[in-house]
Amino acid sequence: MSARAQSWRPLLGATGLGTELVLIYTGLISGADAITKFIAGGYAAPQLFCLSGLVVVVLSVALNQLQGSQAGLRTRCPRAMAVRAGATVIACTAFFYAFRALPFAEVFLFIGLMPILSGILSGLILGEHVRPIVWGALGMGFVGMLFLFPAGLSGVSIGHGFALLASVAGTVSMIMARFIGQYEHNALAQVFYPNLAVFAIMAVALPFVWVPMPPADLIWVFAYATLLFVARWVLVVALRLLAAYAVTPLLNLQFVWMVLLGAVFFGEVPAAGTYLGAGLVVLTSLFLVWEQLAPGAERMRTARA
Repeated sequence: MSARAQSWRPLLGATGLGTELVLIYTGLISGADAITKFIAGGYAAPQLFCLSGLVVVVLSVALNQLQGSQAGLRTRCPRAMAVRAGATVIACTAFFYAFRALPFAEVFLFIGLMPILSGILSGLILGEHVRPIVWGALGMGFVGMLFLFPAGLSGVSIGHGFALLASVAGTVSMIMARFIGQYEHNALAQVFYPNLAVFAIMAVALPFVWVPMPPADLIWVFAYATLLFVARWVLVVALRLLAAYAVTPLLNLQFVWMVLLGAVFFGEVPAAGTYLGAGLVVLTSLFLVWEQLAPGAERMRTARA
């Protein structure tokens, strides 16, 4: 086997594993989002996220004890972890209200912008060079967004504002996960601290919004928290193997999950404009990945470093 072929093998192995983990993540997080939409109408965000955050924190501590890791839940990047935790709190809250206000599949178009946003924020936060062609792709993604609003910008609602805020905050959280992963390999800590922040902040507001929950809804909250715990752990590991700009386009598979779940459980059928807009966003994201990864193995190794 040639030296060139051998140099590709470990890279493609990591890329393949990272890709599989992201695909698993999309199924898990779409299931969690479906539960959010299912119970969002009856409860305020602090009640759902305080309880689910507590469950994730307990699961993180329990798994850490089972692993017997010497590192425990310590982090070597406290400031970066604080930024990730804050962004996670904002993203969770904004997505909650976006799912309450918008059809399931419409939220996807804003999730579909995350690959484009990650290309921009990677340059600002991770110091990766952002080429002019990326700005062109960003413009194409914006055109895709416009197809969501057949009546023009007059169709924009507060739900769309929440969805955009959630996408930006979610992208910041993922970029920070990639940044932290360059300095430490404690994936569990990256699940523990953001959810500890969610639990602590939402607990402050909980007494003002608490509504008694029947056992069935408590089971749904526990199911949501469990899916969220596994999904975020899987994503953190994937972000160690793949750059953020390579991970986020794969998140577009969520559109398939969202259409299926929306149709089966909520009776929602996306309009043709939603499919067209989503298609433009997906093509934009795939183009960004090709532009970053296609030129050759040396560039791929540099981007992954």
